[in-house]
Amino acid sequence: MSATNPLNLILGRIAKLAIGIAAAAIVGMALVEAWQVFARYVMNDSPSWTEPVALLLMSTAMMFGAAAGVRSNRHFGFFLLLDYISPGAQRALIVLARSVAAAVGLMLSGWGGRMLSDAWDFPMAGAPLPQGMVFLPVCIGGALMALFAIEQIVSPPPPETGE
Repeated sequence: MSATNPLNLILGRIAKLAIGIAAAAIVGMALVEAWQVFARYVMNDSPSWTEPVALLLMSTAMMFGAAAGVRSNRHFGFFLLLDYISPGAQRALIVLARSVAAAVGLMLSGWGGRMLSDAWDFPMAGAPLPQGMVFLPVCIGGALMALFAIEQIVSPPPPETGE
């Protein structure tokens, strides 16, 4: 990405934040699962909230990590094929892959937002959270995927030098 474009700088910071959120979610998931094992086998008192919270954290890590992967150009691509075709065909496939990533991100964000609002008033089984909370990472992560993919269509990264 062009480091001089203010929009690219802002989106770069958002991508770093997404990576930080994904990493924190993975650490949180490991801690929740460690507590679950300890509580079940040492205390013989298995808490009901650990499974839904671990699933929420896993969804968060997956969606924010996928969004960061779209921005860093490590997700949704024709990587092997690009080495064997002309530059014009390469650009067409790159735009196609990024358009698919943007469409998938918009779909995830839209449907995730709809499910979030439909399920918000219902309690999550086993945890004192609204059921709609499960769809919040899908909604935000999908929007970030679409945003990052569109950024790369409008302002493509420079070609890799192979260094």
